[in-house]
Amino acid sequence: MAVDSALSSPLGPPACENDAKALQFIEEMTRNAESVQQRVMAEILTRNSQTEYLTRFKLNGAMDRETFKSKVPVITYEDLLPEIQRIANGDRSPILSAHPISEFLTSSGTSAGERKLMPTIKEELDRRQLLYSLLMPVMNLYVPGLDKGKGLYFLFVKSETRTPGGLLARPVLTSYYKSDHFKTRPYDPYNVYTSPNEAILCPDSFQSMYTQMLCGLLQRHQVLRLGAVFASGLLRAIRFLQLNWQQLAQDIETGSLNPKITDPSLRECFTKILKPDIVLAEFVRRECLKDSWEGIVTRIWPNTKYLDVIVTGAMAQYIPTLDYYSGGLPLACTMYASSECYFGLNLNPMCKPSEVSYTIMPNMAYFEFLPHEPDSAGVTLTHDSPPKLVDLVDVEVGKEYELVITTYAGLCRYRVGDILRVTGFHNSAPQFHFVRRKNVLLSIDSDKTDEAELQTAVENASRLLCESDTSVVEYTSYADTKTIPGHYVVYWELLVKDSANSPNNEVLQQCCLAMEESLNSVYRQGRVADNSIGPLEIRVVKNGTFEELMDYALSRGASINQYKVPRCVSFSPIMELLDSRVVSAHFSPALPHWTPDRRR
Repeated sequence: MAVDSALSSPLGPPACENDAKALQFIEEMTRNAESVQQRVMAEILTRNSQTEYLTRFKLNGAMDRETFKSKVPVITYEDLLPEIQRIANGDRSPILSAHPISEFLTSSGTSAGERKLMPTIKEELDRRQLLYSLLMPVMNLYVPGLDKGKGLYFLFVKSETRTPGGLLARPVLTSYYKSDHFKTRPYDPYNVYTSPNEAILCPDSFQSMYTQMLCGLLQRHQVLRLGAVFASGLLRAIRFLQLNWQQLAQDIETGSLNPKITDPSLRECFTKILKPDIVLAEFVRRECLKDSWEGIVTRIWPNTKYLDVIVTGAMAQYIPTLDYYSGGLPLACTMYASSECYFGLNLNPMCKPSEVSYTIMPNMAYFEFLPHEPDSAGVTLTHDSPPKLVDLVDVEVGKEYELVITTYAGLCRYRVGDILRVTGFHNSAPQFHFVRRKNVLLSIDSDKTDEAELQTAVENASRLLCESDTSVVEYTSYADTKTIPGHYVVYWELLVKDSANSPNNEVLQQCCLAMEESLNSVYRQGRVADNSIGPLEIRVVKNGTFEELMDYALSRGASINQYKVPRCVSFSPIMELLDSRVVSAHFSPALPHWTPDRRR
C-alpha cells in the first residue's frame, strides 16, 4: 500500500497508513515526554484528589506535582494492603480511585505467600490496547512481509477467582484475552494468529496447548513468527510437541480430534478446521522421530522469521535453549509491562537480547525513579531515607533506578520493584534495560522467590530431619532451566550425627515436597495448574563443600570478613564445584497443595 509521504516517521518508512499514524503517535509522545507527564499528573490529581487516600495527605486542592511529591509518600504493596483488602471485601467508596475499581489484576510478585491484588479501572483496558496497537507498526519497520502469513502464539488464560466483595481477581493477560478488546479485535493482516479464540480462551491448559499446537502444524507454511509471553512458555510448547506428536499426527492423518479434547466450543471449531492430511502427518512423524531436535522450529515452520518472547531479566537463562531449538532465529522482545501498569515498548525489537531497551511511553502513567548505587562490595543499595526521586526526563544514562509509578487507577508513588538501567533516549523519553526484579532469588516462569521465602522453606523442610538427628549445615540454590519445564535445585550440606541413622531417599523426597508446600501460591500454581515448573530437587553435597566454596570466593578477592554463602548461584565454576561434590539427588514425589479458590 502506498503511504502518504506526509505521514512518514523518523523511525522509518511505515508499512501502511495505519502504521504511519502509530509511528507518528510514538514520535509525538516521546518528543513531548515532559509536557505529557505534566498532563498525566494533572489528570490523575484532578480525577482522584477527593479519594480517601489522597485527602489524607492534605493537598488542599493543589494540582501541581511539586506539592504532590512533597506530601505523598513513596509506598510498597504492604503499605496499601489495608485499602486493597477493604476494596476486595466490598467497600465501593472512592478509596484509591474516583472511578469504580472494575477488577483486581493478580501480580506474580507475592505478598505473604499470595499473589498481590492490583486495582484497575475499565479505561485501563483502552490504555493497554493502545500500547499493543503500537507493537506491529514498529516490528514492520524491521521485518517486511508479515501481512503474508500468520503468527503461531501460545497464549493462555489462567484461573480467576472472586474476592469476598465480588470483584474478579485474575492475571492481567487473562483479563485482556477475555475482554472484547481481544475477542472482537478488528482484522489486521499484519497480526493474524493461527489459533482461533476458542483455543486461547479454553481454561484447560492441556486442551488449549494441544489445539494451539495442532493449528500451528496444520498451517505450518503460513507461520512467519512463533511466540509466547515468556521464553519459558515457548519452550514448554516445544516440550509439549515432544510428548504429544504421535497423537497430533494421528489427528492430522484421520481428520478427527483427540477424544481428550472435550471442550464443546473447541470440538465444534475443529469440525471446520481439521481435514485428513496423510502427507502432513507423515512429515510430522518423520521430523519428530529424529534423534536430534536441534533446529526443530525451522524444520517444522520453515518460514519463521523470528521468535517473539520476553528474554530479558530472569528469562535470559533460556536463550541458549531457544537458540538450539530454533537454529538461532532472532529473538524479539517487544514490550515492557506489569500487572500494575503497562510501561513501554522496544523500538529496536530485532536487536540482540543483551541490548534490549524499552522506551517508556509517557502517556501510560506518571513515572518517577528511585536511584540505586552499587556499594564497594558490588551490592545494589537503595537510598530511601528519605527517597529523592527523579522525574522521567531527568534520569541519567548509565545509572540504575527502581521504577515508581502513579496510575489512573489509584496507585500513588508505588514502588514496582523493577531495577532498570538507562541506556539512552528516544527524543526526550528515556530508554531502559531491565536489570532484575528487586530481591528475587529464583524464577522459572512467572514465579518469584526471594531469600526470606527460601530460608523459610529450608527451615520447614529441615524439621523432617530431626528423627534422624540430622541438620542442614548450609545451602544454596539455582534455577535449572536445562530441563523443560525448569525446576528449582537446592544444594544441602548435612550434618549427620549418627551415620547408621542418616536420612534415606524417602525422607529427603518429603523434604523436597515440604519446601514446595512452603513456597508461594504463584510457584505452586506453576507446579499444579500450569505445568510451568518441574519438581523441586535437593542435591546433597559432601561435607566441607561450602568451605571449598568460600575458599574459591576468597581466591577471587572476596573479603573473609564480609563473605556470606550465596543463597543463589549462577556462575559456572561454582556450579561445577557444587555438582562435583553431589552425593545424592532427590525430587519432590508429589504436587504441592494449590487451589484457585483461596480468596473466596
